[in-house]
Amino acid sequence: MKIITYNVNGVRAALKKGLADWIQKEDPDIICLQEIKVDEANAPKEIFHQLGYHQVWHSAQKKGYSGVATFSKQKPTDFGFGMNTDKFDFEGRVLRTEINGVHIYNCYFPSGSSGEERHQFKMEFLKDFQPWIENELKIRKKLIVVGDYNIVHQGMDIHNPKRKDNPSGYRPEERAWLDHWFKNHFTDAFRLMNPEKIEFSWWTYRLNTRAKNKGWRIDYISVSDNLKTNISSSGHLSDAFHSDHCPVFTNLKL
Repeated sequence: MKIITYNVNGVRAALKKGLADWIQKEDPDIICLQEIKVDEANAPKEIFHQLGYHQVWHSAQKKGYSGVATFSKQKPTDFGFGMNTDKFDFEGRVLRTEINGVHIYNCYFPSGSSGEERHQFKMEFLKDFQPWIENELKIRKKLIVVGDYNIVHQGMDIHNPKRKDNPSGYRPEERAWLDHWFKNHFTDAFRLMNPEKIEFSWWTYRLNTRAKNKGWRIDYISVSDNLKTNISSSGHLSDAFHSDHCPVFTNLKL
């Protein structure tokens, strides 16, 4: 099973940059998109139908903002929206689909880069997400949690680890949360398969940083520990230029 996660920074904009042809070439079994920035009524569903995918959309109530969508070649046997907390669910941040007995959680964690108020909102999300997903794990057993976490884990996951400006996304409290995440029930598929490799998944549009590869690794595919031996490969698809992010893929033998 080939899974791809991709923050497209607007699905309609990404389609204009050749996203559909790229998906057809990569041919994933499941592709999870974040920051779709479209309400379901105006979503480009026919394009994904023609590509051969079943689709589930979870849009934000605010138009042109946030949202996630999951596409799978196999029809999902179950799905669910959000995490039962209105202030997060209104922003279209968590979507669960069950495929082949595995529950895929497509997540777009809040960004705190616009100011302290949003950083605190992000920390509230993290505080609520951890016990919620642990309860999901008790119920559903086999989980894969993919998406834009908006957090750098280790110093090797950012091009300038000694920076002093304390940006949201690289603060000690967020990185500590991710430490706990990967030490309790979940495995970072990319880091498991590439323990020493330095690669990034996001670059600011400013100052030509992508060409210089001055980026951050903030997009992850986390698998519950009972699935980590099923991982056969994982990496970044850095030849995709539809967004300020690049896709992350993982292949699992199920």
